[in-house]
Amino acid sequence: MITRSTSRLLVGLLASLALILGLMPVAAPSAHAATMYGHDISWPQCPASVGGFGLPLPPATSQFVIVGLTKGLPFTENPCLDSQVKWAKTNGKRAHAYAMAAFPTSLQLATYRAQGPWTSSTRAGQLSNVGYAEARFAAASLKRVVFVPSVVWIDVEPRPAQPWPASTKLQQRENRYIIEGMMRGLRDSGFAYGLYSFDAGWQSITGSWRLSGVPVWATAGQLDYPAEALDRCRQASFSGGRVYLAQWYDDVRDYDLTCGPYAFTPLPIPASTLTGSTADFNGDWDNDVLARVTATAEMRLYAGTGRGRMQAGVRIGTGWGVFNALETPGDFSGDGALDVLARETSTGYLWLYRGTGTGGWLPRIRVGSGWNAFNAIVGPGDFNGDQRVDILAREASTGFLWLYPGNGAGGWLPRIRVGTGWSAFNTLVGPGDFNGDGAVDILARETSTGFLWLYRGTGTGGWLPRIRVGSGWNAFDAIIAPGDFNGDRTADVLARTGQGALWLYPGSGTGTWVTRVQVGIGWQGLSPIF
Repeated sequence: MITRSTSRLLVGLLASLALILGLMPVAAPSAHAATMYGHDISWPQCPASVGGFGLPLPPATSQFVIVGLTKGLPFTENPCLDSQVKWAKTNGKRAHAYAMAAFPTSLQLATYRAQGPWTSSTRAGQLSNVGYAEARFAAASLKRVVFVPSVVWIDVEPRPAQPWPASTKLQQRENRYIIEGMMRGLRDSGFAYGLYSFDAGWQSITGSWRLSGVPVWATAGQLDYPAEALDRCRQASFSGGRVYLAQWYDDVRDYDLTCGPYAFTPLPIPASTLTGSTADFNGDWDNDVLARVTATAEMRLYAGTGRGRMQAGVRIGTGWGVFNALETPGDFSGDGALDVLARETSTGYLWLYRGTGTGGWLPRIRVGSGWNAFNAIVGPGDFNGDQRVDILAREASTGFLWLYPGNGAGGWLPRIRVGTGWSAFNTLVGPGDFNGDGAVDILARETSTGFLWLYRGTGTGGWLPRIRVGSGWNAFDAIIAPGDFNGDRTADVLARTGQGALWLYPGSGTGTWVTRVQVGIGWQGLSPIF
């Protein structure tokens, strides 16, 4: 965990012990929340002969433990993992585990860049695979010692021995790939996961990445006041996720407590959190396609394989013929699962259909009225850079393009006009970050020419000069932007011909295309596809 200083040792130790023993007044949790107290342990509790500090194991009063799997860095193992797991089992302690995340060395990148589910043709795919390998290494340690914790926490903090590059937004985005790879690796190994960090560290490493659906274990560090750890339970977390555990420490032990009503019980595996994705509806870390059957108005989910193909369509809803606009904005409600926005033809109401993260629905919520004023509604992702997904809408009467910023909780901030003259286009889609600069973009097909234009976002709600990225796109009657569809971590586009052939146009990650591939036939009976 966090490297300790020797300052405030006595005060921190006494305050920590007093909290554990109930000797100091603290703000009492609610009656239904029976706070539990425990400790996290790892290699510092090992004897010096194997590289530890010989620190004591938890006292008998400890109600749970969180066991570190690594010796401070990925691709290492806690030399006392066997004995610490045995101690937890022998003493009947409930147990979680944690594993360190870190940016790879050159050797680690070369070794593990192809050892994961993503293709290694791009640096983004390579880094994601390294994170995946970090998780699989930790999972192998768990298997070796026959330890099946209900949660494995991903420790994200500065690592002086193997620093995170974090001086630019590009580096922070690359750091996210490592963490995403770890999350997917733990998920594929059958483990629920969460995040351990603190505000300044998370901001430095990830750029204050918002992951509202991923559980949080928050640290208070060395205590500045007695109730500081309990306050971590009540405060907004570093990533926007719900805080389940809080930690504090001194130079002898790491202390933990549960945040009521959580009682150290198993947690569900979170839905995927692919950077820039608005299309992984079933939460399996591969982007999907949704489509309405014209003849029956049923909604189908075409689950992506992560390799540019789709599984057979599965019906996930009926009665969708009452809507004349459908879009996937991403996680609009802020619960970690991707959602769908639907405009009702007869009323102009905008409805939020909240996804479950596993391919189903929660009850819908009306989030707007008067939306029949628009003839294009696009979910580009986070357009203004506030870590919350937004909507772009074109006004039919004026051609104005309006930004409707999402508030991260299923509502809106005041709208802003971000363009004029957009009536020149008959198709607008949000592919995500198409040119690789970290900001989400828009692709627009010009009606009179069939040219496809890339409108590059600034990342703060504005535009860079547009670039023409294609011609002849009037050959298609539907253009779909599923995000990364072929598993290389770059944004792609799907396009359907009038005869129902579906083509994949893989993006290069720099604003150009790789050779197109036909991925389907018979798609003419579906509209819209999104």
